[in-house]
Amino acid sequence: MRVNLLVSVVLLCTLPAVRPASAAAGWAVDLGTPAAGSTNVVTDGGVRLGPGDNRAASAGSDLRTGFAEYPHRLATPANAFRAVVRGDVPAGTELAVDVRGRAGGQWTEWAEIRPDRPGVLPETVTDIEARATLSAPAGARSPTLTALSVVPATMPAAVPDRPARTATAGLSYPVFATREGLVGRTTANGHRIVARDHFVALPSRRGLSARDSGVYSVRVCAGNGRCAWAPVWDVGPWNTRDDYWAPPGVRQEWRDLPRGKPESQAAYQGGYNGGRDQFGRRVTNPAGIDLADGTFWDGLRLNGNAWVTVTYQWTGTSPAGYVDTPGDTLNVRSAPNSRSAIVGLAGHRAQVRIECAAAGEPVSGTQGTTDGWYRLAARMYVSAAYVAGGRTAPACRR
Repeated sequence: MRVNLLVSVVLLCTLPAVRPASAAAGWAVDLGTPAAGSTNVVTDGGVRLGPGDNRAASAGSDLRTGFAEYPHRLATPANAFRAVVRGDVPAGTELAVDVRGRAGGQWTEWAEIRPDRPGVLPETVTDIEARATLSAPAGARSPTLTALSVVPATMPAAVPDRPARTATAGLSYPVFATREGLVGRTTANGHRIVARDHFVALPSRRGLSARDSGVYSVRVCAGNGRCAWAPVWDVGPWNTRDDYWAPPGVRQEWRDLPRGKPESQAAYQGGYNGGRDQFGRRVTNPAGIDLADGTFWDGLRLNGNAWVTVTYQWTGTSPAGYVDTPGDTLNVRSAPNSRSAIVGLAGHRAQVRIECAAAGEPVSGTQGTTDGWYRLAARMYVSAAYVAGGRTAPACRR
């Protein structure tokens, strides 16, 4: 739900053809107790922006941003959500409400609840989280959220994806990648960018991980054969509402574009939207992903901006694990031993989709000592000693 009003408001999203999940009035969110994934908010007398300089650095936005997340367990499974919102939203600022659910151990993408339509998830869930996003330009008074109730219901999914018949690493699309840089800046989720950092930016908050989380991560593979796994910690490049990997009926904006084509690519290559992004800027490259320096130089060994293949790990169905290293990265090797060639890197906290498990060289790491290795793609292995989860992966047959 996005609100852009000068005075306090009470808004109720309507849900045509929706069956309430229960007779309850909904979940009245305790705004004073946001979860650990929240960043740059204060909750004294309502939720407001904190003092941090969190911005969608990759998108070149001047809007300071804060997120407040609230977990909840429903009494009855639901997949559609409306919201009752009370708040004060000065002109030029934004207050948005999103919801996501956990299904099969994996969180769905965030779905925005808007005044004209509910937030709809791809399947019914019991565990949910609501997220309030607050944004304001430098010097502007922060929006304030003073009350929030989330009302669950059930309805057909807007555009359900067909379930995969076999385990997959996730949807993949060719995308033009640029280097983010911006060392010392703070990303949309509050991460302070350091030299040779390992994360990526995508142009939608729907796939933005909380700081130090890899719930939303990607696998990026270059034409030189190297791949990198990295969490999504920033929003951009160019746009902030372009989840181009989503089905057309679910995509936030520009629903007439083919799935997998960023708006920036369409603008640059074909003059779409007058050749401009959502902010009215002339698009000077077709980038649909930004790579932090370490992902760009060390993980993929790129020398310049390039076309890459991006796999959105949270859309996968194969067993998932999370990289847990004492440093920044985990070496990805061509065989299950430390003598084989390094063919890529996986960033700390990144989610990885596992094809299968193989026995190899024993390694001691954050998960103990084990001879188990996980194959993430053809001829790409990581030691299970540095991957949390993944224990349900099948044995490699070849």
